[in-house]
Amino acid sequence: MTAEIAHPWPVPPPDGYTVDDLLTLPDLPPHTELIDGSLVFVSPQRAFHSLANDLFMMTLRRTVPKDLRVRREMTVVIGKRQAPEPDVSIVRAEAEVDSDVTYYEAKDVVLAVETVSPDSEERDRKRKPQLYAEAGIPHFWRVEQGEGRRPVVYVYELDTMTKSYVPTGIHHDRLKLTVPFDIDIDLTEIDNL
Repeated sequence: MTAEIAHPWPVPPPDGYTVDDLLTLPDLPPHTELIDGSLVFVSPQRAFHSLANDLFMMTLRRTVPKDLRVRREMTVVIGKRQAPEPDVSIVRAEAEVDSDVTYYEAKDVVLAVETVSPDSEERDRKRKPQLYAEAGIPHFWRVEQGEGRRPVVYVYELDTMTKSYVPTGIHHDRLKLTVPFDIDIDLTEIDNL
């Protein structure tokens, strides 16, 4: 009996991977990201992560203006070696040239949302917000698990002079904002999902 050979891991090029590699390499696991020229594979999702993202998708779609779209887990191309995949994003409607779109350019993203998981804490709390800010994405939310399975949303807005985010609020039971559009999310609604 011959042992089956496991699928070999891709060997990185000497200068690291590029967006072109990410978009064309065959058989990459779903939701692979490109951060600093390295491919980042995600671990299985936990229930909180899935439920929080469901809550945001459901509630944002109810109030998003007609010139914007709500998208889940779509790659955002930031640079030659940077293509993260926010959990949820708000993009300009004109960025959707057809239904075969597999990524968005950073200039078309209005809001990036990252729901923090144990395997992505450093990336979601530090590196990805830095990349999004440097790319000029105006709004960023970091979602953490609070008491029980309730989300706590840390809201940031871009300081265009420094190309960095400044905190504008920490929201526990209700997320009520006027930018990037009027938003009112009952965060306790996660208990009913």
